[in-house]
Amino acid sequence: MSSMREMIAVSFALPAESSGLIDLLQDKQSVAIGPAKVAQGKIGERAVAIVHTGVGRKSCENRIDKFLGETRPKVFIGAGFAGAVREGLKIGELVLAENFSDPRLLLSAQEILRQRNVQTIKLFTATAIVDSIDERNRIAREHGADAVEMETEYIAAACTAHAIPMLSLRAISDSPHQPFPAPPNVLFNVERQKTDGVRLAFYLLTHPLAIGRLSRFAGQVAQARNAIAQGLVALIKQLPD
Repeated sequence: MSSMREMIAVSFALPAESSGLIDLLQDKQSVAIGPAKVAQGKIGERAVAIVHTGVGRKSCENRIDKFLGETRPKVFIGAGFAGAVREGLKIGELVLAENFSDPRLLLSAQEILRQRNVQTIKLFTATAIVDSIDERNRIAREHGADAVEMETEYIAAACTAHAIPMLSLRAISDSPHQPFPAPPNVLFNVERQKTDGVRLAFYLLTHPLAIGRLSRFAGQVAQARNAIAQGLVALIKQLPD
């Protein structure tokens, strides 16, 4: 797909993260590339491709390598949500991962997003969904990280292998004081790459207080989704050629 070589590609783990940006695409169409469905369109005058990697290493490596091999975009932005592991990062706050970003792209993004109070951090890619305060504290202590997610390390490795400059931009969706509303294995099954509705319903039935927490968490997700969409629009329109 030589027509994609001038595109900016953006990845998200799941449609729940990307829907805000996809809604803003002009001239939108969907194409299949390897195992992934890709949304293509325009933001301003820039051509954009949005790919979903799935959650975790197994799904991400399989999809991202095939996507980059077939498309070779001009710039790749690894986007989505992240969980804070230190105090000071707020829900909906934008974070740039210094350790996973091309230095030139990072400098441009810092300037473009300066008025949005973007934070430059160290991001850690975990092998499982992280929620407990103890686990967040351990990651902060042992890895010097500020936030955690499950895909960026593998995306960065693929971008390096294909010689494609990458930028990592995420929005904070949860934190030590605003964690997930239920155990991670209830909220999302990584092996099946989806939420088990029956399991979640049973959990809520047996833990009715979690219903209010789930509602609040939906608000956190919406806040993060809007922040990442608006931040990406600004980046895509203003990143230098």
